[in-house]
Amino acid sequence: MNSPALLEVTGLKTWFDSKEQPYKAVDGIDFRIHQGETFALLGESGCGKSISALSLMRLNPYPASRIVAGEVKLDGEDLLKLSEANMESVRGRRVAMIFQEPQSSLNPVLTIGQQIGETLRWHFKLSSQEVQQRSLKLLDSVGIPDPLRRLKDYPHQLSGGMKQRVMIAMALAGEPELLIADEPTTALDVTIQAQILDLLKQIQRDTGMAILLITHDLGVAAQMADQIAVMYAGQIVEQADRQTFFANPQHPYAQKLFEALPSEQKREQRLTVIKGNVPPLNQHFVGCRFADRCDHAWEHCQQHEPRWIEANQAGVRCHLYDSAVVSSKIETIKPLHASHLSDVVPSQVHALDVRGLKVHFPIRKGILQRQVGQVKAVDGVNLSIHNAETLALVGESGCGKTTVGKGILQLVRVTAGEVRFQGKVLNRLSQRELKPYRGELQIIFQDPFSSMNPRMTVEQIIEEAISATELRKDPKAKSKHIDSLLERVGLRADIRHRYPHEFSGGQRQRICIARALATEPELIICDEPTSALDVSVQAQILNLLRDIQHEFGLSFLFITHNIGVVDYLAHRVAVMYLGRIVEQGSRQQVLDSPKHPYTQALLAAVPEIGKQTMQVTVKGELPSPANPPVGCHFHQRCPQVMPICHEHYPPTSVLENGHQVNCFLYEENEDGQTDTN
Repeated sequence: MNSPALLEVTGLKTWFDSKEQPYKAVDGIDFRIHQGETFALLGESGCGKSISALSLMRLNPYPASRIVAGEVKLDGEDLLKLSEANMESVRGRRVAMIFQEPQSSLNPVLTIGQQIGETLRWHFKLSSQEVQQRSLKLLDSVGIPDPLRRLKDYPHQLSGGMKQRVMIAMALAGEPELLIADEPTTALDVTIQAQILDLLKQIQRDTGMAILLITHDLGVAAQMADQIAVMYAGQIVEQADRQTFFANPQHPYAQKLFEALPSEQKREQRLTVIKGNVPPLNQHFVGCRFADRCDHAWEHCQQHEPRWIEANQAGVRCHLYDSAVVSSKIETIKPLHASHLSDVVPSQVHALDVRGLKVHFPIRKGILQRQVGQVKAVDGVNLSIHNAETLALVGESGCGKTTVGKGILQLVRVTAGEVRFQGKVLNRLSQRELKPYRGELQIIFQDPFSSMNPRMTVEQIIEEAISATELRKDPKAKSKHIDSLLERVGLRADIRHRYPHEFSGGQRQRICIARALATEPELIICDEPTSALDVSVQAQILNLLRDIQHEFGLSFLFITHNIGVVDYLAHRVAVMYLGRIVEQGSRQQVLDSPKHPYTQALLAAVPEIGKQTMQVTVKGELPSPANPPVGCHFHQRCPQVMPICHEHYPPTSVLENGHQVNCFLYEENEDGQTDTN
């Protein structure tokens, strides 16, 4: 664009003070954003994205950090030179921000109306009636139903998606020229994420507002951005328009990010892993910051810092594109071939059978704690897992996926149904009878840090699991087993005396996998084990799980909402909605030819590289399991709802090759054939 930029950032540096060298979180970044444009800042955790955004608004934590250099010009005015009093009229009015975690950003003791009203009163001279009218209009514009009632609600009374909508309403209250969205959909389900991103696009079309979108999700960037910048170790290493970037990423780091993404096409190969770690930012850099992790680096990269190379309105910070360094493009810039990994073929023997599983939690009220209802978290689930098979369980947050896992492991009381493992119905066994089976069934939790005792060393954490095996009687054999487990998950044996806080997220998850393997289980329940990890670390964990399955013939129940991971890892897929399985079948059947309207909506909402746009085919959010709708649970959100859906829950219809769906669109007739309406 040749028009003047709305925001122009030049040479911005934000450093954190330390006893030795300062920690250079943002170390000289330059970019421009024009009116009505979406600029995406991509990168892994710790690369400096969020501190860059906070620095633009001068909200970087002071005195721990300070802006040491640079300019941040908004319509030609340098925000870094304004007084704090003048900045107060900029924040929220001209530049607004949506933070990553709405729960921690909203005040828990103020109603939604009070919090939106506070923003309106600060920037505009409005009467109480005008504030209420404007607040109602804002809530309505972000798609919150019954806005008058919601104004009186507190944050804890809203779902995650509604809290994020309230955050957007508060950000829009000042009618800003620029909206900074810091990972606005990271904690949301794909259906809610699609609604939020669609909402931001619509608001942008209506107001001409510019958006700075901070994300680590390449799919979200592909759907939303006009311009994309990739950040690594405090610097921007590549910048281009969306079409150019996704057609041909230039920097080796950007290429690695693409290669690390799981997909169906990569099922027979290991995902590309970025070796090593991000370098400590409290050092004096001489060469390229990515050199130690780059497959194309040579001696020059270690000794000289690459300059910014511009070509065709795009730019890259890499010696490979510097004509002063290399006379011609080096052939090795092409991505390296990943190692082959054949798919595991599951056996026909069932490792686990679950029939009619119900887990209901009582709702109690009053002094006498009388039961007044129940939360039907799991309400009649049937599924089976074969030996050496991965069954993916997908669905929105709150649908009961994790409770299914805990019910199988007997970590919560099962209300009804059977969990059959090795010929025994586990939920009919006493705690003493159940103990021998504990080692055969293991779980890897979503958050590795909270699932480990922070006061125990790695050795003690794994040792605790080994105590359930025969090795507990032989200290020497036990120590050797711990070493082999750590090495098996790609960690050095000498880390055994360190504590959980001394490791990165990916390393902690590897420790949790080592702990799960300690008892030599037959089945591992993986509860969103990669959702909190960056794409390169996720690739390491997925490769490890595939290797383990090859080596030991393990079965996995993989609970996730990441369809890319499902496509790469799963053999079969079960889709869950409000406590029940609504569709299940092979990976190809469910993902390539989804039958249930909910499955179709779920897949349509997934942001993918190459897909023209996300489709918001369902509105609203998951109903409460304490008060599920009568009839089909999905009928309130279904675009193909029929009168019968309001009255009865659909039976299970078996389609071709065992593909099952619970939907009246696929009823069986009197001859046992399935009619497709």
